[in-house]
Amino acid sequence: MLFSLLLHRSVRRGDLTVIDAGGRSHHFGKGHQPRSVIRLHDPKLHHQLFFNPWLKIGEAYMDGTLTCEDGTTVYDLVDLGMANQSGLDSYPWLAALNRLYRAGRRANQYNPIGRSRRNVARHYDLSRRLFELFLDPSLQYSCAYFEHPGQPLAEAQRAKMRHIAAKLRLASGQRVLDIGSGWGGLALHLAEAADVEVLGVTLSTEQLAAARERAKRAGLADRVRFELMDYRQLDCRFDRIVSVGMFEHVGIRHYPEFFNKVGALLEPDGVALLHSIGRRDGPGFTNPWVNKYIFPGGYSPALSEVLPPVERSGLAVTDIEILRLHYAETLKAWRQNVQTNREEIRRLYDDRFLRMWEFYLVASELTFRHGFNMVFQMQLTHDIAAVPLTRDYMGQSKKGQAANDTQKLRAAS
Repeated sequence: MLFSLLLHRSVRRGDLTVIDAGGRSHHFGKGHQPRSVIRLHDPKLHHQLFFNPWLKIGEAYMDGTLTCEDGTTVYDLVDLGMANQSGLDSYPWLAALNRLYRAGRRANQYNPIGRSRRNVARHYDLSRRLFELFLDPSLQYSCAYFEHPGQPLAEAQRAKMRHIAAKLRLASGQRVLDIGSGWGGLALHLAEAADVEVLGVTLSTEQLAAARERAKRAGLADRVRFELMDYRQLDCRFDRIVSVGMFEHVGIRHYPEFFNKVGALLEPDGVALLHSIGRRDGPGFTNPWVNKYIFPGGYSPALSEVLPPVERSGLAVTDIEILRLHYAETLKAWRQNVQTNREEIRRLYDDRFLRMWEFYLVASELTFRHGFNMVFQMQLTHDIAAVPLTRDYMGQSKKGQAANDTQKLRAAS
């Protein structure tokens, strides 16, 4: 089995047993955790997994030609793979393959308006019901903010929105732009937290319809508006700009365009906040399985790739906060919700889709647990005096928002 050549050299942590398509067992590692037992049902995998494991393992799991056995799960398999990633990546063939992926990343991340719309539709125009089954009730599809261990997902997502609103320093009468407004939860929260007008822009027709419905139900349609458009098509100014979970879809070659546009749209005394997944270990490329099946054209950048175009845009960075394991806990909660609702998700799509979604959430969670990824919140201004000198100002704002949230929940019950 050709795959054995790679595993014998690369697996130094944990314990892996591979049962090949002929029923023969191959053992790798030193008998410690993490432990995984997998069975290959297709002889083609003996070669495919050697030549491109980061793509083919996910595909084989989706197709059912790779199964986890002896009480182990796909979580155990991916955990073991990431624990040994440095060894795998140093194998000569995979090191060469990674150089090819890195060389092609700028072409892969070329996202003009038309291509951006197609890429967004691939993921965000899936059934709204799917997202309702694993997200919190506000449909926040981004990293939550866990104020204490064990905090329920819905509370942590409300805490995230309060945290963002506090950094924006909202005031009555301001005009706010939400770039990549999703299902509208953040825009609605901002409008309720302060007497502001919000414009949310999205490229997803499914999200647009849901956001407009929610604004109408909340009685906020007069102050919160959603449009199907690319942020690059806007030409008016805003007092506040926020973007959560959208920057990962911009593409590295478009970073100067993004920050120049934010600078042009932001009032001279305005404040912008960017919330994005980032790479802890420096510039790289998007995992080929994720790029093919989950987020085509997407990329989570290193801060070293983000700060130079910010500096050239003329915007000033007034705060950067790193959220480390918050997203791991968020993804864990989403993964558990998928497990609870797996039968309905299967009925919405099929077994292959369910396995794809499980693999996506598992792999994403473990990138944060192993420290490959983090989330950063970057506050930007034209005027370095536009925000206070310390973060103390955030506390009072968050307390007031929390009190409003409590009153709303009591009224709803």
